[in-house]
Amino acid sequence: MAAKQFILLLESVNKTFDGFKAISELNFYMDQGELRIIIGPNGAGKSTMMDIITGRTRPDTGKVEFEKNTDLTKLNEYQINRLGIGRKFQTPSVYIHHTVFENLLLSLKGPRGVFPALFHRISPKERERIQEVLATVGLSERAQWKAGALSHGQKQWLEIGMLIAQDPKLLLVDEPAAGMTDEETHKTAELLLGLEGKHSVVVIEHDMTFVRQLARKVTVLHQGTVLCEGSVDEVQNNQRVVEVYLGRKHEKKHL
Repeated sequence: MAAKQFILLLESVNKTFDGFKAISELNFYMDQGELRIIIGPNGAGKSTMMDIITGRTRPDTGKVEFEKNTDLTKLNEYQINRLGIGRKFQTPSVYIHHTVFENLLLSLKGPRGVFPALFHRISPKERERIQEVLATVGLSERAQWKAGALSHGQKQWLEIGMLIAQDPKLLLVDEPAAGMTDEETHKTAELLLGLEGKHSVVVIEHDMTFVRQLARKVTVLHQGTVLCEGSVDEVQNNQRVVEVYLGRKHEKKHL
């Protein structure tokens, strides 16, 4: 069986801000179509790592490659986004005065501003694609709702849908379960698992119950480097992880 192609590779990556080493000799490898979860205490370097992948921050040293030897350190944010890397931040950012359908229309792959997107005639192919995304994120019945009327969880799903509509190869999703009800959290896990294989997905998360629902390979970051990687059980039983992260009192409710 042929080895899977890496979609993302970070090697010996370092980044210092004003004397603070945010990323330190970071090595990270991800397969095409993989769903990977990244956990770690605050200040572990998770957001900086995402910033480096998306071109918001340039590393001081190290290699950051996407797909077949595309050097991300040489590209800006816009170019990286065009390559097929999409990022969803923790706080949902949707067009609250537009409908769910219109939000997805505005996100479809291809150059479009708000005005041309909303006033051009929608092709059957575009409509079909939007219906497909609505079904994927469980918002088909809310298509004509104003996005501002959605619950917090539904806004998160809409924003994931807006990313999917761009047909990215790699999705970076930051704490998707934050502030959700148990039922919404469960649905979010199902949604992300449904993307596996079609897209490569990196999920940053704090909630270990949610991580367990995803039950995929977990990477633990600590002080800007990989502390360990493995299954949820391996990570939760790793003595170093327990010491630096999971054993902390404020995290115990998540175990």
